[in-house]
Amino acid sequence: MIKDITEKNNNVTLGAKEVEVLRENFPACFHADGSFDIERFKEYLKDKINVTDEGYELRFLGKNYARLLASLDTTTVVVPDEKHNSMPENKDSKNVYISGDNIDALKHLLKSYAGRIKCIYIDPPYNTGSDGFVYNDSFKFTPEELSSKLSISEEQAIRILDLTRRGTATHSAWLMFMLPRLVLARDLLTDDGVIFISIDDNEQSNLKLLCDDVFGEENFLGNIVRSTGQTTGQDSGGLGSSFDYILVYSRKEGYELNGLELSEKDKKRFQDKDDVGFYAYDQLRKTGSNDKREDRPNLYYGIKNPDGEILYPTATAGYDSRWRVEKTSYENLVKNNMILWKKTMRNNEEVWWPYVKYYLDGRTKRPSPLWNDLEGNKKAAREVRDLFDGKKVFDFPKPIDLLNRIITIATEKDSIIVDFFGGSSTTAHALMKKNSEDGGDRTFILVQLQELCEKDSEAFKCGFRTIDKIGMERIKRAANKIKQENPLFHGDLGFKHYTLQEPSDIAVEKMENYDPKYIFGDKTLVDEFGVPTILATWLVRDGYGLTPEIETLDFDGYEVYCMPNHLYIINPGLTNEAVGGLLDKYQTEAEFNPQNIVVYGYALMWNEQQGLKDNMQTVQAGEKNMRINFDIRY
Repeated sequence: MIKDITEKNNNVTLGAKEVEVLRENFPACFHADGSFDIERFKEYLKDKINVTDEGYELRFLGKNYARLLASLDTTTVVVPDEKHNSMPENKDSKNVYISGDNIDALKHLLKSYAGRIKCIYIDPPYNTGSDGFVYNDSFKFTPEELSSKLSISEEQAIRILDLTRRGTATHSAWLMFMLPRLVLARDLLTDDGVIFISIDDNEQSNLKLLCDDVFGEENFLGNIVRSTGQTTGQDSGGLGSSFDYILVYSRKEGYELNGLELSEKDKKRFQDKDDVGFYAYDQLRKTGSNDKREDRPNLYYGIKNPDGEILYPTATAGYDSRWRVEKTSYENLVKNNMILWKKTMRNNEEVWWPYVKYYLDGRTKRPSPLWNDLEGNKKAAREVRDLFDGKKVFDFPKPIDLLNRIITIATEKDSIIVDFFGGSSTTAHALMKKNSEDGGDRTFILVQLQELCEKDSEAFKCGFRTIDKIGMERIKRAANKIKQENPLFHGDLGFKHYTLQEPSDIAVEKMENYDPKYIFGDKTLVDEFGVPTILATWLVRDGYGLTPEIETLDFDGYEVYCMPNHLYIINPGLTNEAVGGLLDKYQTEAEFNPQNIVVYGYALMWNEQQGLKDNMQTVQAGEKNMRINFDIRY
């Protein structure tokens, strides 16, 4: 468990993961001494991409250190809030709230949710100098260790470690804080996933370059400009700002956002009606930019007008233009009665001209990058105060309407949405509200650091000691409000709660000194974490997520925990009778086939482990002819 991860982390070096990918896919590019032949690698690529020695990149102090942090595993354990999770509204919920550092949370989540998250929204600290951001690293490297891992001088290592330990809010510190989190977040996204990142002027330009580095420039979907409803910074003599921004990146190229519902003003365009319904129409010829024949030669072709004459796309200025769709798509439009011919004056001559119909029913519009039609931060503050009996328990929340729009354009009704800067839980509130409106089954995973509330704050006076407690309370109050406003809605309004916890120094010392050959085991290391924590941590590690349905098996009073492919043995005192019962279940029940038996190494004595292994060999040699993998974890 912790000991295994610590030993693995000690051997991690910068770029090791990338090297393994290259070694697996391009073995011919490695020499016998392990060195990489870049010239041979270029030979593989020369017909496909241009390899250049020139370019530009974002550089900052600690960039490689930040990349190293992304490659280290977390030594935290996942502690379930058993009382909360067992409540009726939460016991079957698929929503998750995690209290803890988001870099640790992301590393846990990747083990179960990699490639499964449709949408990520984050509102990170803006590093304005007054928003409370300081970089404060919990990793404990000596200059010698860091120098070795990054292949840098000890002097450079000391500069980086000084930046991480003195609590600083420089641009380099902020970028070093953001980089590993974005790298980990990228791997959570589905191939058609998208991330939205709120930011203001202070770090917007740096964040854009950082995201280009992490997600790729080709996956930049745009920069949403949002009116905050407030003007700041005018006292400095500059223009000030009434806006903040949301950078949007997709996981892969070719991503398309969903459309938005038409406004009443939009609907006024649909004045004409036929047997299908109300419709509007636009020219079949492409207008505006990139409308010339040479821009898209395949979209220049002849079509027959109602008089049987061949018509080509020609601009009023006289040059060859192009249609909006290719010929096969045009033929489908004709077949479906979507082409409208109208007599039109062009160059002082009345001619037939084609238009494409657009029906009102089911019609949406493309999202604009300017979101000045939403109420700003003042409304967001009112929304939180209204839930908390008029008390201002959180500064600078985001509006529900903002998250509602993001959810609308970026998710399907069964998507998972992640927000790992959970704050006041606007994301969870908006998601539950959206589900109640459209019958969706979207689920959320929120992460929030147990950041202390200021003692003179309204939140502290209301009894909240940490920000995560405010976030969880908002979800509960929002759920109650949604139930009152939508009594017929029976969707998921609960959440499972987990806390990430570092092992105590005493536990770490015990684990470091523990000898697996020790005959008696160490039951105190079961008590240190507790069976529910060990089990929750392993379930995430093995891909079952944070909301699995666990089957508890009882063998003569000894409990074993079962999932489709894993059997977990954590409790001390494994008896011969329990092993016999387990063996009998394998041999007599055709559907019982967990191929991995995972044992908490500290819990069992040496003879108990050996007895279990010996008996399970009977299963491997029996009718099932089933190979069982033993995984002893420390």
